[in-house]
Amino acid sequence: MISKTFSKETKELLREGRVLISLIIVILLLAVAVFISARQYQNINEQYKVAQQTERANWDNQGAKNPHSAAHYGTYAFKPKYPLSLLDQGVDKYTGTSIFLEAHARNEAQFSAAADQTGLARFGDLTPDFILLFIIPLLIILLGFNTFTKEREMGTLTLLKSQGISSFRWIWGKWLALFTPIFSITFVLFLIAGLVLSNLKDFGVFNWSTLVTMFLVYMVFYAVFINMVLLISAKAKKSGIALVIGLSVWIIACLVAPKMATNFAQARHPYPTAQEFAEAVQMDKEKGLDGHNPWGEEAQQLEREVLAEYGVDSLSQLPFNFDGYIMQKGEEHQAEVYFKHYNHLKTQYGKQTQVYQTLAVMSPFLPTRFLSMSLANTDYGTHWHFNDAAEKYRIAAQKLLNDHFAENSEYGDWDWKADANYWQELPSFEYEPPSLSSTLSKNTSNVVLLGGWLVLSFGMLFLTVKIK
Repeated sequence: MISKTFSKETKELLREGRVLISLIIVILLLAVAVFISARQYQNINEQYKVAQQTERANWDNQGAKNPHSAAHYGTYAFKPKYPLSLLDQGVDKYTGTSIFLEAHARNEAQFSAAADQTGLARFGDLTPDFILLFIIPLLIILLGFNTFTKEREMGTLTLLKSQGISSFRWIWGKWLALFTPIFSITFVLFLIAGLVLSNLKDFGVFNWSTLVTMFLVYMVFYAVFINMVLLISAKAKKSGIALVIGLSVWIIACLVAPKMATNFAQARHPYPTAQEFAEAVQMDKEKGLDGHNPWGEEAQQLEREVLAEYGVDSLSQLPFNFDGYIMQKGEEHQAEVYFKHYNHLKTQYGKQTQVYQTLAVMSPFLPTRFLSMSLANTDYGTHWHFNDAAEKYRIAAQKLLNDHFAENSEYGDWDWKADANYWQELPSFEYEPPSLSSTLSKNTSNVVLLGGWLVLSFGMLFLTVKIK
């Protein structure tokens, strides 16, 4: 009976013009979105490669100069574009693509794609994640809103009762008939994306396991939506009412709930403004050692401690250049200040994430969205991870330069210059995003929430819908 119900529902879907037109439109939108995203991905990676090579050449060829001058000259850490961003761009266009690494300062990522867009960007972009998260759930409603109501309206429900059909088999046949076209469209999209990505020269490691995991996340999301649509159709008296209720659920789940969660999280755990953040950092910097101010109280105290430690009477008697030494100590103090204040930002981000997870009971959209972005490495968590890696590299670079200055020059000799070939000793910045296992472990709550939505929706559908 399951196969007969499945066959009947599939034939009815294929016969209806609105269904075929809707499927064709969605497929065309997906094709265009994947094509556009693939082109953007290739262009961005080409720009990334050129920028990375150019900046490294600038650093290596800056000529003989004082290492601390080179530290102020600085270099850039470029954020790679990762393969699955082709499917879900997440927050990448808002977070910036590169960080300027220099002495005494931890800078924010710059040159975000959003900053270069025109006012038309407010209408949104046609991307695969937009279709996956918004359009396909809408398609599910269009395909399934009258799945049960049509049986009553056409008078076939009485015939089904007379045949003694099992409610479970009846529901399962209809469920599979609705799930199959959604599964097919999504499977083809992910398969094409996988084939395209596996044949592109990318700057991130593409693996099929992450792609399959993302595909499963969306399948669970669609299964939940199918369950809700079928439940509405079973409880509504007329197809028109079922359609209106289904659209209302889509609006609440995909549009209202995310906005409410965002506003509530920001109101509950706000970030400091850029001015407040800069003032707080500067205030803490002034409370500690300044490597450029040898007459400050902290600098004088450090000088006394170093002279006592080495048993000498003057800085010129030290076996190293105290200028480079105090510069490095100043960098270490400032790095601690930045760590403190950026850690506060990450703490606020964590609290906001907890609010999102708490409000995920409102909609399966929220855990799906967060899981999708995390798997694609386009979420704020990955951006923080990149920022921390860049800062770790900056601190190591400053230590390398300051130590070289301290070990190879004499006290007070600010005209001393490092050899022109020395800059090549600084390793290139390499960034590896979190692994799949690390990503899933950090998103355990989202996995549990999405799984809870699946179990609850299936339970509501099969336990409450009966042939009567």
